[in-house]
Amino acid sequence: MPYVNIKITKEGATPEQKAQLIKGATQLLVDVLGKNPATTVVIIDEIETDNWGIAGETVTVRRNAGK
Repeated sequence: MPYVNIKITKEGATPEQKAQLIKGATQLLVDVLGKNPATTVVIIDEIETDNWGIAGETVTVRRNAGK
């Protein structure tokens, strides 16, 4: 049973976009590894930008600084 965990910043991904991510990740496992889509689990975690850091700074700070 494949398990895929997609982590994105919480910035307004629409339900339609999330559905596309789930469908696409599932299809990728089918195409590349021959996995059964009926047993493939895809989880999307949306992380607040204050809780995601890159190079010692939060994404919030980096985005506000134009990085």
